Amino acid sequence: MQYRGVVLDVDGSVVRGDEAIPGALDGLSAIESAGLARLFVSNNPTKAPPAYEARLRKAGIEATAEEIVTSGTTTTVYLAEHHPGARTYCIGESGLHDQLRDAGLELVGPTDAPDVVVVAIDREFDFDDLRDAYVALRDGAKFYGTDPDIIIPTADGDIPGSGAIIHAVAGVAGREPDAVLGKPSAVAQRVVLERLGLPAEDVLVVGDRLDTDIAFGLDAGMETALVKTGVTDEAALANSPYEPHHVLDGLGDIGRLLSK
Repeated sequence: MQYRGVVLDVDGSVVRGDEAIPGALDGLSAIESAGLARLFVSNNPTKAPPAYEARLRKAGIEATAEEIVTSGTTTTVYLAEHHPGARTYCIGESGLHDQLRDAGLELVGPTDAPDVVVVAIDREFDFDDLRDAYVALRDGAKFYGTDPDIIIPTADGDIPGSGAIIHAVAGVAGREPDAVLGKPSAVAQRVVLERLGLPAEDVLVVGDRLDTDIAFGLDAGMETALVKTGVTDEAALANSPYEPHHVLDGLGDIGRLLSK
């Protein structure tokens, strides 16, 4: 297959912490040599694209903010379209709060009659936050999660992600989110394909997670490649309902797909 574009997951696929995964720079060089359009697409909502640009550059990857889409990006796009200017209570870190404000949303407290509640990873999440989310949701506010990742890889090992906090809030609220807006959602698919300007069948998705990266690509009609440098092991691969088109030891092996 002749690809025209590639979607690259970030954590566990390209970098771990602030360092490039071994072989990743070679893989990125192969993508550049093949002349493919690329996007880095992350389910990490804690940083806006300019901050992600700085993080990637620190790892030796020359990327621009225009090449980066996060679950914060897809969440703010959706909310700006469907709830413009909405009063919004957000459990999340400062980078997500800034993105919501920049999209014209009004950030308010849990008792200030929010129209929308957004829940994401917050490494200072505690009992008070859980109580506040319950208060904000009990009067019928819309409930959105940024991304479903229960566990995320870091340089110091795997840690709980947005999905873990979303499940906690859903449990006390007695309701599921109205939507979860990062990969593999249809919203994320639309944002990414519009940014690339390519049809799905011309795009390869590379990622380490079956239920987000690979599901994202399969649902959208893209070709998919799983890399074994992140959270997915052989047992998970064997038991998953999501079957990638290709399995690579790491991004450094992508050249064999591009040369076909």
